[in-house]
Amino acid sequence: MRCPYCQNPIQIQTPECPACRLTYPRTATLVGAVPRLAPGVADTTRTLGTTDQARLRRRIEQMKQPFPQLTMQVVMHGFPAEHPFSMHVFWLFNAASFAGDANRGRNNHALLLAVDPFRKESALMPGYGLEPFLTHEALDHLLELAGPAWEQGRWADGIHRVLDGVEQLLATFALPMGAETNADNEF
Repeated sequence: MRCPYCQNPIQIQTPECPACRLTYPRTATLVGAVPRLAPGVADTTRTLGTTDQARLRRRIEQMKQPFPQLTMQVVMHGFPAEHPFSMHVFWLFNAASFAGDANRGRNNHALLLAVDPFRKESALMPGYGLEPFLTHEALDHLLELAGPAWEQGRWADGIHRVLDGVEQLLATFALPMGAETNADNEF
């Protein structure tokens, strides 16, 4: 794991970055309150049309059928330029608690796709339950798949490409159906 501000390596349970001393509470103080976000797909920029949002929500629901533990959240939001994008994504992921307060640590199977169409930046942030399976390289590759569509302003198409890639990636490490007492794929 890397510090979302200075990018120095840190351990998962480290209370603060040893290099820049960033903590989650300090991040929350810097950026303020969480914007109001719709579950599944939230677009505070009003870049996606209602049809695109509905298609994306249906796609996310389809992804949950084989992976019921997954909480996929797409957020399109304009983040202030004063701080690194990675810090904003770290803050949003933790402040919004997409997987719910009961699903912390290794039980957090949330995956946040954050896109800022104004800054032209994006990030995928997995919860601790997914982090051992999703390398930074794999997540960066998924974002690269969307690059050509996003460069042309086709935001929904790019998001669909990322979701397709996420689903393929999840399928590579999920337990086969019926392998455990629970018939659902597990991470």
